[in-house]
Amino acid sequence: MSLSPEFHDIAKRVNNWGRWGADDEIGTLNLVTDEVVRAAAAEIRSGRRVPLALPLKEDGVQVGMIPGRINPLHTMVQINQEIFGPGTVACSDDAVTMGLQAGTHWDALTHVSHSGRIYNGRPASSITAHGRAEFSGIDKAGPIVSRGVLLDVARAKGLDRLPGGHAVTPEDLSEAEEFGGVTVRAGDIVLVRTGQVQVYLAGDKHAYGFPSPGLSIRTPEWFHARDVAAVANDTLTFEIFPPENEDLWLPVHALDLVEMGMHQGQNWNLEKLSTACAEVGRYAFLLSAMPEPFVGAVGTPVAPVAVL
Repeated sequence: MSLSPEFHDIAKRVNNWGRWGADDEIGTLNLVTDEVVRAAAAEIRSGRRVPLALPLKEDGVQVGMIPGRINPLHTMVQINQEIFGPGTVACSDDAVTMGLQAGTHWDALTHVSHSGRIYNGRPASSITAHGRAEFSGIDKAGPIVSRGVLLDVARAKGLDRLPGGHAVTPEDLSEAEEFGGVTVRAGDIVLVRTGQVQVYLAGDKHAYGFPSPGLSIRTPEWFHARDVAAVANDTLTFEIFPPENEDLWLPVHALDLVEMGMHQGQNWNLEKLSTACAEVGRYAFLLSAMPEPFVGAVGTPVAPVAVL
């Protein structure tokens, strides 16, 4: 089924193709300038570091819904092996096989396409089995370090966790912004907390993914208006799942990644950050979220850290 008129109307309003030139491959990460990073460093008051990644393990968040996106398979390939001869220093090594988006991760701009196109109007056919992503692979993103802002939508509503059918709206984002006493600025990385990751942490992997609160199709315009550099949240699907419109699947992915050129992250654990921000009464911080530079990859694991 073709994309709806509503989708195409929003797409026109948020489209960034050509904004940073015809050769651009990083989209809204262009908004993270040296000046933005210097200002972000000023958000550090105590030096308190809050990790935001889920553990990478064989019993991870994936349940087989997306073919090939497997949880990490971790294998020891040598254990205390004296590789330079008897009596020499012994080494242990390990290897892992996993879906690059299996755990806490960034989506590259090439993660989805629509109408035969990826970000900046390039053909989706530029992604191939052997060449991988010719343009806008995650390795092109470079270091992702900027001012982070937690929009704690759940806490702003007085809830531990949003209900599964809750579509996070622009009004919800503004409410959380006001609740946190923070203003989202150009070049910020916005973290949207729904509390949904609590379901996974409690041991119910299936309920974590479905039904899930998540971003509404209306939110890309909110991020576009504020020149947000990237967005991440604490859900499996990023956007509400099942979708708001049963005939329109992954519209927020397509608007963020393809039209706007905005990287997005999923499966971020924002629970400790929510507590820390509430304790100090501040919802802005320095965020370091360096992608693993897999060449041509359409996503990557990440171990983000917020520094308050």
